[in-house]
Amino acid sequence: MLKAFADIGPHIHMAERQSQQINDALAQPIGGVTGLVGACEQALVPALQDPGMTAASRQAVETVLTMVRNAVGALEQIARPFQHQTQMVAEQVDRMYMGFQYQDRISQMMTLLESDISDLQDALAHKGGVPPDLSAWLQKLESRYAMAEQHEDHAGRPPDGAVAANVNDNETTFF
Repeated sequence: MLKAFADIGPHIHMAERQSQQINDALAQPIGGVTGLVGACEQALVPALQDPGMTAASRQAVETVLTMVRNAVGALEQIARPFQHQTQMVAEQVDRMYMGFQYQDRISQMMTLLESDISDLQDALAHKGGVPPDLSAWLQKLESRYAMAEQHEDHAGRPPDGAVAANVNDNETTFF
C-alpha cells in the first residue's frame, strides 16, 4: 500500500508543476494567453477606428475580439480549479503518508509490548512467580527497539537535535 502512495508522489509533483506552468502561461503579459487579448485589441482597435471600415467588417472584428476574450476567460476558469485540486490531492496524499507512518509506528510498539508481556508471563510461569532480573530484562527489551526515539525514551534522554529538527519539518520521513 505504501508503495502505491510512494509511486503516486512523482505524478502529483508533475501535476503541480504543470498546473503552475499553465498559470504562468496565462499570466504572462507578453506572449502569454492572457496577453493575447491585449495583443489582439492593440492590433485591431486601430482598424476599428478607421472611418472607412464597413459596419459588417467592424462587427466581424468585434466578434473576433469577443471570441478571443471568451476563450482566454474559459482557459483561466479551467486552470484555477485544476491548480486548487492538484494542491488538495497533494495535501491528502501527504496526510495519508503521515497516517500510515503513525499507524506503522504504533503497530511496531504494540507488537513489542505484546511480546514483552507474553515473555513476562512465560518467565513468571516457569520461575514459579519470581520476577526475572530487571537489568537483563530491560536490556533484552531495548535490544528489540527499532526507532531512535524508543532508545532515547528508554534511557530517559531528550531527543537529539536531528530528531527534534524533523518535528517541525513538513517533509515525509519514513522510519
